[in-house]
Amino acid sequence: MNKAEILKQFWGFETFRPLQEDIIDSVLSGQDTLALLPTGGGKSVCFQVPALTKPGICLVVSPLIALMKDQVENLKAKGIQAVAIYAGMGKREIDILLDNCIYGKIKFLYLSPERLLSPIVKERISYMDVNLIAIDEAHCISQWGYDFRPPYLLIKDLRLIHPAVPFIALTATATDFVRADIIDKLEMKSPGVFVKSFARKNLSYVVLDLEDKYKKLIDVVKNVKGSGLVYVRNRRETAEVAQFLQRNNIAADFYHAGIDSKDRSKKQEDWKKNKIQVMVATNAFGMGIDKPDVRFVVHLDLPESLEAYYQEAGRAGRDERRAFAVLLANQSDQLSLKAKYTDNFPTVHEIKVVYHHLGSYFQLAYGAGEGLSFSFDLADFCKRFKLGVIKTISALKFLEHDGYLTLSENIFLQSRLLFIVGHEDAYRFQIENAGYDTLIKTILRSYGGAFDQYVKINENDIAGRIGASYNVVVNLLNKLQEQGLISYLPQSDQPQLQFIRSRVDQLHMDIDSNYLNLRKRIQEDQIAGVLRYASEPVCRSIQLLAYFSEPHAPKCGICDICIDEKKMLESDEINEKIEFDMVTLLQTGPQVLDEIMLSVKTGNENEKLSRLRLLLDSGKIKTDGKNYYL
Repeated sequence: MNKAEILKQFWGFETFRPLQEDIIDSVLSGQDTLALLPTGGGKSVCFQVPALTKPGICLVVSPLIALMKDQVENLKAKGIQAVAIYAGMGKREIDILLDNCIYGKIKFLYLSPERLLSPIVKERISYMDVNLIAIDEAHCISQWGYDFRPPYLLIKDLRLIHPAVPFIALTATATDFVRADIIDKLEMKSPGVFVKSFARKNLSYVVLDLEDKYKKLIDVVKNVKGSGLVYVRNRRETAEVAQFLQRNNIAADFYHAGIDSKDRSKKQEDWKKNKIQVMVATNAFGMGIDKPDVRFVVHLDLPESLEAYYQEAGRAGRDERRAFAVLLANQSDQLSLKAKYTDNFPTVHEIKVVYHHLGSYFQLAYGAGEGLSFSFDLADFCKRFKLGVIKTISALKFLEHDGYLTLSENIFLQSRLLFIVGHEDAYRFQIENAGYDTLIKTILRSYGGAFDQYVKINENDIAGRIGASYNVVVNLLNKLQEQGLISYLPQSDQPQLQFIRSRVDQLHMDIDSNYLNLRKRIQEDQIAGVLRYASEPVCRSIQLLAYFSEPHAPKCGICDICIDEKKMLESDEINEKIEFDMVTLLQTGPQVLDEIMLSVKTGNENEKLSRLRLLLDSGKIKTDGKNYYL
């Protein structure tokens, strides 16, 4: 099938969006390609369509596990075979998935960048018939970007394995400098570069300096009809703000990464289906969620960077209808933003201390731990060692950069199960161990393919079918694993921390202090950019577009600055017309006040009286106490 037929069959569209077809043609010609499309611009189609036109598999590198899972499920729903490999999966599970990519009919393999560190993954990729390598969120490769991920620097090594396969790098936010850095770090040769304007003509940006943010939030929600998102700084605030909205008769809920996965999914679906109007969330919410009819996005706190703000605010109005991005930020917020990051930037010593505590936390001996992964509870870790959360997160990022560990985001991994013996051995085990017979039969009837690959299971569902409790089922599954019949991977809902190298003592740690100073400077520049955006009386759209290397943009006409300017101009025009009418009237002779007010039709009473006083003060007209005259 050609590209148009694929778009029609799998996506149901007759035509491509602006730039999509040009990007696809560049990829199909075998050219390295860099594509910059704003949030909601249809980036995934740009690599999925060309990959489907050719035989072989497309490798997709993405830093966000939630986004990977979402795209894999969307592809499967279209009848396209896709799999994802990320932190938290077992070695055998990964082994089977990689085999399916080599020998099966898988069209898309999604990988977290951390997985590219694994020798087994690199080796198996060499046996795959790869037709395209797609790098999503490509700004993560640049240390000048707002969300630098050190493992992204290893993506270029894929060129050594498949030198003839083209790369396509995609992002929604990158300055000219970051674009050049992406091309350099991915070793792109004469790439096709496609940049859609970052202008959002239907999105009205508003910044309000208010002490009572909650009152304004109510005004926004009640005056802007439709679905909305409210972003806050931390988990505690999500619940507090949602409850405040509920008390004001607004259908609201809250979301953060610490909520149970089932509850998260339900909340997300309720919001997508408009059962609730407003979702109050941390920035863990929104990535990969396709909801075009969001009418407003409100930030109750200043963002960390303009890149982050543009992405989050850009979730409003994807249907091209009028929408609002409202930032409620006062002077106190500006001081807090500076303090939050400058005061919490870790020193080399503090980074080493965090690393030392990690070794103690996971009970790793010096010289041990290489390649080991652990579920990581950041809050518990910080509490146990009396560490600040923000500073600890920063320290972990530097440890990633220097190759000591990798850390994935929170992700729910459903329980998985695989029979590691053949059909005959499993049947023999059932006969010899009658106590497990009902459980094994139920699993085999409920979950097909468990002898060939890991299948997702639900312990509660199994418990209901065999008339046992959840704990009994988990206990039986663990015993079956101990006896070598199955491999059982229980569900997880925490970040995964992996040690890249064996634990070393603090004396032998090599922390890149130059890089540390560079990141501090970049962070200070990003914060300065946010503060300028929030305080300078310049069209909001012009400011954002200039930041993203689009100078000389016209005024948007719909942000708060532009609207205020319009009101000022309209006010000036009204005053000029009132003055003209008054002077024209008085040229006919003296007039009493009542006659002037009745005869001049422009403006309201206050505007007319104000203009009359100005004419008197300037000496353009005079009065004897009763009449007004020239």
